[in-house]
Amino acid sequence: MPIDQKIRELQERRNKILQGGGDKAIQKQKAMGKGTARDRIMILLDEGSFSEYDMFVEHEARDFDMDKKSLPSDGVIIGTGTIEGAPIAIFAQDFTVAGGSLGLMHSRKITKIMDHALKMRIPLIGINDSGGARIQEGVNSLAGYGEIFFRNTLSSGVIPQISVILGPCAGGAVYSPALTDFVFVVQNISKMFITGPEVIKTVLGEEISMEDLGGARVHSEVTGNAHFYAESEDECFAKIKELVSYIPWNNDRKAKCIKPAEPKNDYDINNIVPSDPTLPYDVKDVIRSVTDKSEFFEIQRHWAKNMVIGFGRINGATVGFVANQPLELAGVLDVDSSDKSARFIRYCDAFNIPIITFVDLPGYLPGVDQEHAGVIRHGAKVLYAYSEASVPKITVIIRKAYGGGYIAMGSRHLRADFVFAWPGAEIAVMGPEGAANIIFRKEIMASDDPEATRKAKVEEYKTKVANPYVAAAKGYVDAVIEPCETRRLLIHAIEVSGNKSVALPAKKHGIPPF
Repeated sequence: MPIDQKIRELQERRNKILQGGGDKAIQKQKAMGKGTARDRIMILLDEGSFSEYDMFVEHEARDFDMDKKSLPSDGVIIGTGTIEGAPIAIFAQDFTVAGGSLGLMHSRKITKIMDHALKMRIPLIGINDSGGARIQEGVNSLAGYGEIFFRNTLSSGVIPQISVILGPCAGGAVYSPALTDFVFVVQNISKMFITGPEVIKTVLGEEISMEDLGGARVHSEVTGNAHFYAESEDECFAKIKELVSYIPWNNDRKAKCIKPAEPKNDYDINNIVPSDPTLPYDVKDVIRSVTDKSEFFEIQRHWAKNMVIGFGRINGATVGFVANQPLELAGVLDVDSSDKSARFIRYCDAFNIPIITFVDLPGYLPGVDQEHAGVIRHGAKVLYAYSEASVPKITVIIRKAYGGGYIAMGSRHLRADFVFAWPGAEIAVMGPEGAANIIFRKEIMASDDPEATRKAKVEEYKTKVANPYVAAAKGYVDAVIEPCETRRLLIHAIEVSGNKSVALPAKKHGIPPF
């Protein structure tokens, strides 16, 4: 056969596969506001950078008339490309082909690109849009999921893993995204759940919509399973590109350093925090007052709002921010905020990203609900994460740092490398008001003017205990600084600790309070 004829045959085969599940299925996909698998890849990756592998793979199922069905690419597309020049491995499930269901060869394509990503030490992006296991293939489908989960675990902490939910992700399929580093969801498109509304109605007799069960907002605001929420696929892809710009290719590298820039003039750091310690403020304003161009890429913005986490740049270098948010529950640590911060700290540590902590909290959230929800176990995760982290750790105590919250939020005692405090910081077992009421209770009660005596004792407690100079005198705080000095000292601390090396005890691994 002449070479030009063979080329035509190749082109015909390719064109047939490129049609996916056919025009009708593609039109239905687009009518739901969803792109096709290949469209999504092309929009996300740099133009002309995508190379597809295993286009001609076919399923091997023979039962239930499967031998008569042709499933182009077996419902999943895999390959490599770049995002702003950074190499990326990617797979995208094709819902137009058998609902993107996962069978044996489908799973082998995914595990192949996962193995490739790990071997080449490049980030992996998975676009999930699947009805779940292909029931015609029985245990082979379940085996496929198990192989994927195993590789998610192997890759954890070695290469960045990003999951994008752009359709249904049901049953066992949800555990692969749950094992990855970041999960993106899109309103009215993303659906994640273990059991669907029909099963819940049958078993429990309860009616619930799919959106209320496991829609984008649910996982962004209630469960915390999603890290980024978008209103459209285009917005989602833009956020993925931004995320990739902040993180390194693998755990042997550091994130790309870009040209430094000064913060905007919109944020006057000296006047962000009110002089009245009972008044709230937005800690994100503090973060933006020290970052290059005042940019802050927040993670899990809609969940556990009393804790703020995300990436920014200081003098061109990526850093991770962990900060209490006084606007929400006074910035206390509770079950969810502990999980949120601990996981992010461990991510930064795994990928060589310095951690900057802004502290302003009255402690852990009290109450029966929190105690019964396991706040002790969850709160211990923060202690574990900070203690384990070996990247540069820089802490700035802005205002309140009381009790266990002071210790947990990146204190010197958990081996922070640098600890700074602003002049108005209060570092103590508890707030001055409560402490004075306990310590001087008898004197206050016996006084002719209890209220005046109480106020005097509160001031006495502040002078003797609840101020940054006491901690500084013990060496627990390296320097008491003006707010306007914060960025300069952060830059210096990051530069000084750039070659930090920590000797840890030899062990297989620790046992975090999961």
